[in-house]
Amino acid sequence: MNSIENPLSLYSLNNLVRNAVADALPSRYWVTGELSEVRETAVGHCYIELVQRDEETQEMVAKARGTIWARIYSLLRPYFLEQTGQPFAAGLKVLLQVSVGFHELYGFTLDVCDIEPAYTIGDMARQRQMIIKRLTDEGVIGLNKELEFPLLPQRIAVISSATAAGYGDFCDQLQNNRYGFVFYPHLFPAPMQGNGAEQGIIAALDRIAENIENWDVVVIIRGGGATSELGCFDTYDLANNCAQFPLPIITGIGHLRDESILDIVAHTSAKTPTAAAEFLIHAMLANETQIAELQSGIAMAVAQRIDNEKRRLETLTGQIPVHTALYMQAQRHKLDLYQRSIEAASPEHILSLGYSITRLNGKVVRDASSLKAGDEVETAVASGTFTSIIK
Repeated sequence: MNSIENPLSLYSLNNLVRNAVADALPSRYWVTGELSEVRETAVGHCYIELVQRDEETQEMVAKARGTIWARIYSLLRPYFLEQTGQPFAAGLKVLLQVSVGFHELYGFTLDVCDIEPAYTIGDMARQRQMIIKRLTDEGVIGLNKELEFPLLPQRIAVISSATAAGYGDFCDQLQNNRYGFVFYPHLFPAPMQGNGAEQGIIAALDRIAENIENWDVVVIIRGGGATSELGCFDTYDLANNCAQFPLPIITGIGHLRDESILDIVAHTSAKTPTAAAEFLIHAMLANETQIAELQSGIAMAVAQRIDNEKRRLETLTGQIPVHTALYMQAQRHKLDLYQRSIEAASPEHILSLGYSITRLNGKVVRDASSLKAGDEVETAVASGTFTSIIK
């Protein structure tokens, strides 16, 4: 131990630490961690920050800076991309072989010598399965597939990059379909790769939802590209939004690898934008056939109904004379009855039965007490009249 009279300079102290670290940790070590920062320099070096988080709280419990020198990074970067399908970037969990160093000026650092992509692949697979399990446990993973597909999917909300070749291929395929079907695609632009892709696509879905009655389906497409650019389609937030979206979602992400989580939750997954367009065309064709069959069925039913009604009308027409004669006979019989009733009620008929009508001053006498002595009355019988004097 040095004395206060002979203090060490900071450089000397750091030099002691450097030697102590070199003596204590002389070998190379495999270490796991999460890349929280990856920065490439113009001369080809790569500076990283490696962190470890608590599995439950996700609080940072350890951190270290690291360096991958250009001669090593030029080999590790393409190797990692080829093996994992992901660029060497922040957010990934990695297994690195490092040597531990301490520099008098820059402090503690890790010199990266090698990388094991299988560890990152395993972690990515674990993350993917965790997202799928979460969506399944929440009961949303199959919701979009359960939506009824529209009979004529013509009004199409398209989420893509305006400059993407895949978007152009999709529109050309729809416009030039050999059946002459008419489609109305409308672009809701969003970035389809990079850090902003996930939130950009979700924002586009929100814009579509504002006027959802204007659209039949949603199509999410991008052209071909590196597998490393497709990470945004394996996120929980995007998958959750798509799974619960109230319109059927069709994906045409343009890749041949295993399906993304977005493909899993979508109503229908196509491999390319052109294939997504073909799916819509064939849906129209199938429904057109169904509509044609319905039209044919309606036409046959109408023709059959008309034929039945014609036969019924002919039958009724043939029955008209018979029914008319019967009706006229019945009406003549009623007239005869009415005529007999009228004749039976006539005064002449009543008088012929022996009855008479007595009048006083031209008025019929109905009450004998209304007469007095000396009144002259006239009595009508069936054959003539006579007068009488009341006594």
